[in-house]
Amino acid sequence: MCLGIPGQIVAITDAGRLMAMAEVSGVRREVNVACVAEGPLEALLGRWVLIHVGFAMSLIDEEEAAKTLAALHDLGEAQEALAQMAEGDAALEGRG
Repeated sequence: MCLGIPGQIVAITDAGRLMAMAEVSGVRREVNVACVAEGPLEALLGRWVLIHVGFAMSLIDEEEAAKTLAALHDLGEAQEALAQMAEGDAALEGRG
């Protein structure tokens, strides 16, 4: 089973590589937006996407994002995924 986590695109980090910063429940992570880029990357700012293994796989609306996050939190899966993301970020920054 694949788990897609909703995240909001908050910045474009490398337009040439189609990379953006996404925020998931307060945790920020760089993701590849090649699958959802349909024009200028700046048009993705503020948009919600489903993220799987570092890729924004599809665009979703804010309501769907909220419902999905709530369901994942209820199942406990999101907490584990967010903890892994935070650990990865800490390791990259030399804090891990």
